[in-house]
Amino acid sequence: MRKKAVFTGGGSAGHVTVNAALIPEFLKNQWDVIYIGSRTGIEKTIIEKEFPDIPYHFISVGKLRRYFSLENVKDPFRVMIGVAQAFHILKQECPDFVFSKGGFVSVPVVLAARLQKIPVIIHESDITPGLANKIAFPFAEKICTTFKETESFLPKGKTVHAGAVLRNQIFKGNAAKGKRICGFIKDKPVLLIMGGSLGAARINEAIIDILPRLLTDFQIIHICGKGNVRSELIRPGYAAFEYVHEEIYDLLAASDIVVSRAGSNSIFEFLALQKPMLLIPLSPKASRGDQVLNAKCFEQAGLAMVLQEEELSSRSLQAGISELFSQRNEFFVRMNSYRSFKRADDMYKILVRLIQPRK
Repeated sequence: MRKKAVFTGGGSAGHVTVNAALIPEFLKNQWDVIYIGSRTGIEKTIIEKEFPDIPYHFISVGKLRRYFSLENVKDPFRVMIGVAQAFHILKQECPDFVFSKGGFVSVPVVLAARLQKIPVIIHESDITPGLANKIAFPFAEKICTTFKETESFLPKGKTVHAGAVLRNQIFKGNAAKGKRICGFIKDKPVLLIMGGSLGAARINEAIIDILPRLLTDFQIIHICGKGNVRSELIRPGYAAFEYVHEEIYDLLAASDIVVSRAGSNSIFEFLALQKPMLLIPLSPKASRGDQVLNAKCFEQAGLAMVLQEEELSSRSLQAGISELFSQRNEFFVRMNSYRSFKRADDMYKILVRLIQPRK
């Protein structure tokens, strides 16, 4: 009888990327796989595009906001409905285990799995856990961490320091193909600018202000978020995209340096590919501060330069890019000696060892 795994997680691309990396390994090893997410979240878009043949089930989601909102009154009921829906799905599917990447959609799935004594393994990408994972941790068999420092925030005896989980495909990018996609020439350096799955308005604005000056030294790939591509700025040497899927592997391969937010999955991919990076973490005013800690960790290890969003301007950004490019060889040396990540096939083996046979 074939084994079965349930994957859950969503709300942002970061809560889906690890799942998307691991699913092919389970399929390759003859597992049945299903995904539980929200009706309209980014996880639905990504999973249905990349894995159209695996069943996707959606459940009700409550956001569990940290701030006052009238929606907070409705959210507990949404969560309870989500638990009931997840319970029904798991009862029908009878999986061997649930792998949760986090995000609010994962909470009802983890609770429903615990009610049915289905083993749950959670993966935490950031140094400090998000609210959804904090709620789910007591119900997990094991918690896999990306950063060693995360263990101090977690229940003792449950943690496994696995490192970042990277898609095998990122190592197969073709630089020449990436430049062809963008219409770039061969011998001019390439600067990749990423604002995360939703883009980054302040980074976009600063880049546009200095675009003519940057184009004298670089060819630019700008992943600027949905609705943010400005057609009037498109010119030779500047390629703008709302969002990219499979093309990202070739675009990364073509890039010499990177400007990015500091989401855990992305920065470990840059590290694995030895791409010198200037990180502009999302401000604590707009987040729980996880990106600031991620960026600080990389900066202290000599793996990245950091520009705080409060200090971001056209001038500071241009200065940071110039300094990063001038020091790129020093970053290559340090990155080459740092290996705190796992390829998806290695992480698959870890998960199989962690899963206890269901009684």
